[in-house]
Amino acid sequence: MAYEQNVTGVVNNQPQHTPLDFSVFKNVINGQLVDTKFHRQGILPATAIPYHDVPLATNEDLNYAVDAARRAFLPWSQTPLAERKRLVLKFADALEKERAGFVSMLTLEQGKPTAAADIELTAAVHWVRAPAQMDIPEEVIEDNEERRTIVRYTPIGVVGAIVPWNFPILLATGKIAPALLTGNVIIVKPSPYTPYCGLKLAELAISIFPPGVFQCLSGDDTLGPLITSHPGIDKISFTGSSATGKLVMESASKTLKRVTLELGGNDPAIICADVDIEKTAPQIAFFAFMNSGQVCLCMKRIYIHESIYEKFRAALVQCAKNLKVGDGKQEGVTHGPIQNYMQYEKVKGLFADIEANEYNIAFGGKIEQTKGYFINPTIIDNPPDESRIVVEEPFGPIVPILSWKTEDEVVARANNTKMGLGASVWSSNSDEAERIARRLEAGNVWINNHFDLSPTTPFGGVKESGLGVEWGHQGLKNYCNIQVLVVKK
Repeated sequence: MAYEQNVTGVVNNQPQHTPLDFSVFKNVINGQLVDTKFHRQGILPATAIPYHDVPLATNEDLNYAVDAARRAFLPWSQTPLAERKRLVLKFADALEKERAGFVSMLTLEQGKPTAAADIELTAAVHWVRAPAQMDIPEEVIEDNEERRTIVRYTPIGVVGAIVPWNFPILLATGKIAPALLTGNVIIVKPSPYTPYCGLKLAELAISIFPPGVFQCLSGDDTLGPLITSHPGIDKISFTGSSATGKLVMESASKTLKRVTLELGGNDPAIICADVDIEKTAPQIAFFAFMNSGQVCLCMKRIYIHESIYEKFRAALVQCAKNLKVGDGKQEGVTHGPIQNYMQYEKVKGLFADIEANEYNIAFGGKIEQTKGYFINPTIIDNPPDESRIVVEEPFGPIVPILSWKTEDEVVARANNTKMGLGASVWSSNSDEAERIARRLEAGNVWINNHFDLSPTTPFGGVKESGLGVEWGHQGLKNYCNIQVLVVKK
């Protein structure tokens, strides 16, 4: 394998972009497409059939990428911010031009319906463009006769971005743009389950950024620990499960890397007695089953006031009946399969536990044998608070509904979890809703909405749902070191 060693600060003489070929996949190292000796295949979730070969990166490949990144860092960090913004926006434009290819590839490898894949692509472009409109200027916090004190935000260095399989484009761009805009360089590791779109994002960037600024390595489960422990990587941005996040933090601690962890959730939704059932139930169904439940911010515990419990349950069941599960490329499909066999088996384990404990099932409850990893939406009717379906994050299209009576009681039950990512309160009384919302232990709380995210708003969790934030001005600062500059007069 040949790795070009020339890295300069020149950003205007890159080769012009040519349309991407979505049938050949290679790593991107130092501005080059690089193959590996060994390969692996992703499994398409709608058919359980292996897809095209992708590289299987080794520690040697990682070392080459880190070396290229470290050489690229100084000239890139010294590139004027206006120029870094221009190139990031150029990348957004290039991604938009490749919409059809990315949407088709996303539906294949992740499983989500074409319409949902198109929405993700639109969001990904927005998540690139929006932070390019932000600045994090120096802050003068003291200026008197003796001294002037300035707080500066300086780039950290080489960022390792570990991306999950549920939103492989959006959650990659949500790391790439902030890292590059703040003067860092980045090595992206897509999930082994969804490697294809991530590799093409980096290939798309070859004609835009200098070599070594934006690289991507595909590998198996051994690559992540190599990245988190590598002494040449200065920061890790990880999105994934809380269990894996703890391992990432432990590994990164060996070299005191900066870390941002966006982890799992067990989001409660509190439905108050005064809601408009006909209007609210479809929204609750949408946020409970979106992406077939494979969202860290899906509603995972739905608390319904006892006075409307039966009517709301009936309305929710009717909404679930209208959902169509199938291959994401088929017309009319609203929900695709579980993305991978590992998660499919985990969700099946929850179904087995529900059956063994004879919990009441309001809708669904059976897993039909198909060629892919399909599971129909399922609603569990008032299971015990200590049941697995209430305590654990299912990450699949299955949700418990639970009855509540008093505000103090439901707040205590909603907060009785190790997770703290999102929560929502639904009420016609804004004062009541805000009062309850302010008592909830979550990094993101919505009133009469859920999963309402923006690239200009910080996003992160409390408790075991994360550390630090992504996005917004606070997210940009998470990609920076803080330097205090004191000027004596």
